[in-house]
Amino acid sequence: MGVVIAVILLLVLAVAVLAGASRRRDRGAAGLSREARRRDVTNPLLANSQPGGSDTESAPSGRDVEAAAAAARSGSDLVAVESAPVEPFVAPDPGAVGVSRRQFFNRSLVGMMGFGLSGFGGASIAFLWPQGVSGFGSKIKVGNVVELLADITANNGFLYKPEGRMWITAYPNGAVEKARATYSSPELAGMTAGVDGGFDAGIIALYQKCPHLGCRVPNCVSSQWFECPCHGSQYNQVGEKRGGPAPRGMDRFAMSVTDGVLTVDTGTIVQGPPIGTNTTGQEAEGPNCIGQADGH
Repeated sequence: MGVVIAVILLLVLAVAVLAGASRRRDRGAAGLSREARRRDVTNPLLANSQPGGSDTESAPSGRDVEAAAAAARSGSDLVAVESAPVEPFVAPDPGAVGVSRRQFFNRSLVGMMGFGLSGFGGASIAFLWPQGVSGFGSKIKVGNVVELLADITANNGFLYKPEGRMWITAYPNGAVEKARATYSSPELAGMTAGVDGGFDAGIIALYQKCPHLGCRVPNCVSSQWFECPCHGSQYNQVGEKRGGPAPRGMDRFAMSVTDGVLTVDTGTIVQGPPIGTNTTGQEAEGPNCIGQADGH
């Protein structure tokens, strides 16, 4: 409370000081200050300069001198002076004048606007210009087919590639003829790689999302199936639906094999096979990780 009172008193004191200073300035602006009026005394030099005068004789004060000068200026003895003839206007040489201030500001404004628009246009073009992409949505070189088959075996039949959000599994060579009658050419390029290239098996690249509601589908090592934990949809090792509410098998990516190297186009997603497709005939090889679902 004491601090508040002290602050209020300081504010009141400051206002009083400012008001007093303002009044003093007003009085000073209205005329001579008190100090100037006190010092307005007779100049002894002027007193001595008067003819026949002495130090004791009175001399005109500064006010008297100013009044006499004003009376002299207002007298009637002023002589009118004729004005000089008006010279005709001659336009200045543009080369000598150079750039006027208005021209300078106008040109600067236009230049800054042009610079800003150029920057905006360049940024827009750079944003819209097609860029080289990598990762999901692009073509990914997954690796050599022989090495991929070895990695699949080392990972209990399922190899996950996070950069492409995909599962890589082996497709048996004995099911290729059924696959040719069921799947499209972008899918078959990897599935028939075993038969066409002399490998132990082909390759299939499956999208990790469940086609039911989009959950990420994990693998089940015991059953050797994919089993969705969200609603119990089940798929065999090549993504063909085996149970649950999913409307089709797992979606897959377009593939190509060049010189034994598998390339997966994650920008091209092929819809999974319809319900009832089972080209490999694979049944669950052990206990299911998710409770058995209806709808085989």
